[in-house]
Amino acid sequence: MAGYEDRFVLAVDGVRLHLRDYPGDPGRPPVVCLPGLTRNARDYAMLAECLAGAWRVLAIDLRGRGESGRADDWASYTPATYAEDVRGVMHELGIGRFVAVGTSLGGIVAMMIAAAEPGRLAGAVLNDIGPTIEAAGLQRIRGYVGRGSSHPTWLHAARAVQEGNRDVYPDWTLDEWLQMAKRLYRLTDHGKIVLDYDLRIAEPFRQPGGEAPADLWPALDALRDTPVLIVRGERSDVLSAATAAQMVAGLQAAELVTVPRVGHAPTLNEAEAVAGIARLLARLA
Repeated sequence: MAGYEDRFVLAVDGVRLHLRDYPGDPGRPPVVCLPGLTRNARDYAMLAECLAGAWRVLAIDLRGRGESGRADDWASYTPATYAEDVRGVMHELGIGRFVAVGTSLGGIVAMMIAAAEPGRLAGAVLNDIGPTIEAAGLQRIRGYVGRGSSHPTWLHAARAVQEGNRDVYPDWTLDEWLQMAKRLYRLTDHGKIVLDYDLRIAEPFRQPGGEAPADLWPALDALRDTPVLIVRGERSDVLSAATAAQMVAGLQAAELVTVPRVGHAPTLNEAEAVAGIARLLARLA
């Protein structure tokens, strides 16, 4: 198992941001992993262990998630703030160009960074996200984000995760549901298993347009000449096949990989995703 260093950086408003820093070749741009809305750096453990050594990997907990601090003002839980946080982390660590790997919300953050600083991204993986987000997916996400739950055992947590996601991962085993539960939940000092994020992240997301800027197509256009891998779950209700095709058509150096029998979002541990990421990084090595 690859080792990593826990690092902490203060955001401009004082929120302490956490990241896992896996060592790798300093001559290559680091791979910066940005999780989804309710997710955290643990989602990228397998990918980081696969790449570490050859590539430096930074897996970031966005504010309000995992080991990062909770914001005093829930209004800061927006894509614009997350993008500024990530840019601040890169500045603090002295990192120039980097490869962004963004799942869902993390992909939105990656596109916003590309728009703010053209040429900053050496490459990008946009995992099941695009400039047009399907209404059905947004409605489903709004239905669960910010709803607290606790469980007495990891098995109970795994069964709850399975109940809410069996259509997303129809072929998963109990062991896979347990692994997902341990990424999504944490064990408190009182022995309860609870969601590992500030439930208030749901407040801005529930506002009209709170999930993303009104028009992300110009942000995607900032990646026009950048190597990009678009990963789509075949069953996704967030990124449609039509939008994915439109994204590829508008970019000069993009590849689309579809992960069969998976919804929103692929874990990036699937064989198709792993191979696609390897091809992208081979272009940058």
